[in-house]
Amino acid sequence: MTTKEALINYCLRIGDTSLILGQRMSEWCSKGPILEEDIAMTNIALDHIGQARTMLTYAGELEGKGRTEDDLAYKRNEREFFNSLLSERPNGHFGDTVVRNFLQSAYFYHLYKALSTSKDLMIAAHAAKSLKEVTYHLRHSAEWIVRLGDGTDESKEKVQNSFNDIWEYTGNLFEMNKVDEILIAEGIAVNQNEIKAKWNTTISEVLERAKLIRPQDGYMQTGSLKGLHSEYLGHLIAEMQFLPRAYPDAKW
Repeated sequence: MTTKEALINYCLRIGDTSLILGQRMSEWCSKGPILEEDIAMTNIALDHIGQARTMLTYAGELEGKGRTEDDLAYKRNEREFFNSLLSERPNGHFGDTVVRNFLQSAYFYHLYKALSTSKDLMIAAHAAKSLKEVTYHLRHSAEWIVRLGDGTDESKEKVQNSFNDIWEYTGNLFEMNKVDEILIAEGIAVNQNEIKAKWNTTISEVLERAKLIRPQDGYMQTGSLKGLHSEYLGHLIAEMQFLPRAYPDAKW
């Protein structure tokens, strides 16, 4: 594998995770529990879609085959996506969504902080710009974790169950393969073990404020680096890709 091939894959990992999480969050549009949250979650969805555009466009340019951001978003099959397993988890109830976003946002926050000094100028610029947005995403979700965890008996039980149910998908965030080895040596990517240590600290601090119990690390789901996903991704991209696949020449 060349450095260029590794960089394309790395961009797809980041871009795909943003794209799929943005698609999931867009499902909340007009269905939020209160008007203000409806707007907040829709804006978070748009932030992720914007981040996905940058990374997919860059991946297409590196590839040099003429594929655009739209081609990479709408004309790839499930096995060609490299998004985190966490990002494709269904929204569930509001607490489920908040917990998923909190865990993923904490990861993005520490990843982008580290990548803002990447030797790849495009990656560094994208990380620096996105850091402002994911800082808000992290603060927004963390405050909700505290409210729900330190709220009523019902909200505490529900959000604790949300953490317990989704925890096995967090290990996948920090998996590495040959792509990471090549890009870390080039000063482009970051060691996921370093991100995990910082992520663990953030998660534990917020859980303590929320008076929630951190789930035990046990079996962790895996596979996204090889294009292996849960049963949910196929349904998600089928809906996301229906229009451009059915009407490939459609214009606004």
